[in-house]
Amino acid sequence: QKRAKGQVLFDKVCEHLSLLEKDYFGLLFYENSEQKIWLDSLKEIKRQIRSLPWIFTFNVKFYPPDPSQLTEDITRYFLCLQLRQDIASGRLPCSFVTHALLGSYTLQAELGDHDPEKHSSDYISEFQFAPNQTPEMEEKVAELHKTHRGLTPAQADSQFLENAKRLSMYGVDLHHAKDSEGVDIMLGICANGLLIYKDRLRINRFAWPKILKISFNQSNFYIKVRPAELEEFESTIGFKLPNRRAAKRLWKVCVEHHTFFRLLSPEQPPKAKFLTLGSKFRYTGRTLA
Repeated sequence: QKRAKGQVLFDKVCEHLSLLEKDYFGLLFYENSEQKIWLDSLKEIKRQIRSLPWIFTFNVKFYPPDPSQLTEDITRYFLCLQLRQDIASGRLPCSFVTHALLGSYTLQAELGDHDPEKHSSDYISEFQFAPNQTPEMEEKVAELHKTHRGLTPAQADSQFLENAKRLSMYGVDLHHAKDSEGVDIMLGICANGLLIYKDRLRINRFAWPKILKISFNQSNFYIKVRPAELEEFESTIGFKLPNRRAAKRLWKVCVEHHTFFRLLSPEQPPKAKFLTLGSKFRYTGRTLA
């Protein structure tokens, strides 16, 4: 229906995929090539998407810290598909060794046991394992694939996830920002808290229990941090985002991640008081717990 809310479309997609553990996933649309936005399940689709074409991608929204706790093989399979894409696009950086190992589990899951008759020397090049795939890497993938004989696709996927979840950028959602000195940084949101990167190196991390409050004002984003042992006062750290929408989007991602990974159940949205400031947005789905 033209007035349908986001949830209706998302439920139809999950039904089509026979997916029960749907709380980890969401639908994305792109405002431009860089800027992705999660479809809000509680708002009308047409009010969110305005004049953009109605093109959505189905994605993992919350990466489970321990994928072995997922109940269904199909959930693990979709998580694997997302991670393969994250890795091949360079969004999730890996070492040569990890690229080769994860690639070999992908082959086992997709093709089964290595068969010298069916799998000639170039059977690998149709798979994309890495942003810059080399013949050396493909050779190593093939060599490791032979060692996985006997693993079922579900077992190969589980092994893939056991290794992928240890990657330092696993499940980190990155946002461009500047620090108080105007230096370009990236803010990463994940299950454990907020991470700060400069030139692809992590320079700071704030775990959720350390963060007392997150807020935004125009294009500024703020976190209020608990005092360290010898300090008396909380400190507030500010970051500058490209514009107000980017700041609000980052704030929403933080609210959702914090609720999903830290709370037992979502908080109730506050009752509207007269002329309240700030946003009433709350995450309303089920939590990891």
